[in-house]
Amino acid sequence: MPTKSYDVTIPDFTGRRAVVTGASDGLGLRIASRLAAAGAEVVMPVRNPAKGEAAASWIRERHPHAKLSLAELDLSSLASVAELGDRLCADGAPIHLLVNNAGVMTPPHRQTTTDGVELQFGTNHLGHFALTGRLLPLLRAGRARVTSQTSVAARSGTVNWDDLNWDRSYDGMAAYRQSKIAVGLFALELHRRSAEGGWGITSTLAHPGVAPTSLLAARPEVGRGRDTTGVRVIRWLSRRGLLVGTVDSAALPALLAASPEAVDGGFYGPTWPGNAGGPPGPQKLWKPLLDNGGGQRLWAVSEERTGVSFP
Repeated sequence: MPTKSYDVTIPDFTGRRAVVTGASDGLGLRIASRLAAAGAEVVMPVRNPAKGEAAASWIRERHPHAKLSLAELDLSSLASVAELGDRLCADGAPIHLLVNNAGVMTPPHRQTTTDGVELQFGTNHLGHFALTGRLLPLLRAGRARVTSQTSVAARSGTVNWDDLNWDRSYDGMAAYRQSKIAVGLFALELHRRSAEGGWGITSTLAHPGVAPTSLLAARPEVGRGRDTTGVRVIRWLSRRGLLVGTVDSAALPALLAASPEAVDGGFYGPTWPGNAGGPPGPQKLWKPLLDNGGGQRLWAVSEERTGVSFP
């Protein structure tokens, strides 16, 4: 598939506050940069302060008038999530956009969060569930949009209800699929609950397709000492404009999902065959995301495991 130029229109965000998780590199960095260029005050919660400072400098080099603030957040720690929620709520500024973007993918060996939860489920889903709940008063005050990032991995697989924590046997990719199915079910259930409860917020879902981000690259912190074969192939294809996207193009579906053009409760991703790359557009929900009962069940489990309750 040849490389073509495509983009999305970002509305004026002047005077509006956006929170983007995982903004220290990859897709999150591009999303934060585009929102800052549109005038948003962007809060960048990051796990590594040094990487956060480097990311903020990268954005300011391109957009000197960017309004950025860094905050510490480790999504694998519910205490860290609570600290950020308390800090932002004490500040009191309404939030108009929350992009639940950060994630971890396929540690070669089972790892757990500080709370004892399998790392991918705990970080990708439970951390964002708890953060959204902690920030709910500010989201309601800003009549916010919450945009969550799932993955093409969620096209198949299931939630391992009998062993959510993968205590009995660990399959890294199956656990990753579960975590990203959970992200999708959460986003859709959040949309339904807000509409029924009159919370005044909207929820959309996006996926980036496939792009050469750091998810499959060397990540010593998750036990991966070198780049995977998969990420090397993805880089090769991306450089040639074949099948997959670039880091910049992979950020576009979330930006589209976050824009006023997006349908409330909508799902957006790349539109080339296979949905691995190409211009962003509406997507049909994948089979694992069509389980409304699963969304309700997941919500109850998530409240129990995080200690965070929504209205």
